[in-house]
Amino acid sequence: MTQHFAFVLVEEFSHLAFSCAVEPLRIANLVSEQELYRWSFVSEQGERAVCSNGSVTLVHHGFDNVPRCDRLFVLSGIHMRNHVTKPLLSALRREKARGTRIGALCSGAWVLAEAGFLDGMQAAIHWEYHDSFMEAFPEVNLVRSVFVADEKHVTASGGTATADLMLHLIERDHGYDLSVAVADQMVYSAVRNATAEQKVSLQSRNGMRNTHLARAIQLMQDQIGDPVSPTVIAERVGISTRQLERLFGKYLNTSPKKYFMEMRLDRARNLLVQTESSVTDVAFACGFESPGHFSRVYKAAFGIKPTHQRDRLT
Repeated sequence: MTQHFAFVLVEEFSHLAFSCAVEPLRIANLVSEQELYRWSFVSEQGERAVCSNGSVTLVHHGFDNVPRCDRLFVLSGIHMRNHVTKPLLSALRREKARGTRIGALCSGAWVLAEAGFLDGMQAAIHWEYHDSFMEAFPEVNLVRSVFVADEKHVTASGGTATADLMLHLIERDHGYDLSVAVADQMVYSAVRNATAEQKVSLQSRNGMRNTHLARAIQLMQDQIGDPVSPTVIAERVGISTRQLERLFGKYLNTSPKKYFMEMRLDRARNLLVQTESSVTDVAFACGFESPGHFSRVYKAAFGIKPTHQRDRLT
């Protein structure tokens, strides 16, 4: 059966996230030669919506006549706090009351949090809003993942993470082969799963904010092939281990040990996807003591063995 996705376009929404949301659905129809998905756009006035780059998108519906749909996504971008209006929140609450599955893209998680939808749940939002989001909504379990798909309200952090989420939903609905075919049509060879993180942006952003944290992250990057303990990192940075733990907790919502392991696993995944190096070589390059240990840790993190990760790409 055809699924109907509705997108609530909040003023100054991200055009990149918008394209990455709609195009995978269009391509899924094209590749399958079936109408698996259809979509419509919603804005407050029901006429048009203007994205952050100034482009104007004509819409099908206003907040007072949101269509029946299988999924409704709130898509916002910059300055979203200026556009969280009473009509928007009322429309979302009405949709929730009638059982519509509601999600959010880019900064849209902020809108859902304002509506009280995300309390006690995991959620993803663009890295730029992490600090302010955690301050405003401490009851939401904000994660650094590119998307969260296993909660009642699915969320994606924006940009190409929106494509990752849509490909995940296509795979869930219609199988792995179709999702791969869609990704191939998009020339998108580095599809991420939900455990992937917005790490590069977080490093650069927090590096500007705290020199000790930036130095610690740089040391981790330099030591990926020969990892050292948080105690050694703290000594080299010139702070106590306890201070290092507090910095990672405050800015990255994790521990130095966990962050370092995730960094090593991300590097390993990139090597598996992007190079012909053997699993053994990848394991040693990322500081794992043996291929067997690497395989166990990798599977625990990504839900798939390193060998199978590569098999899925061939």
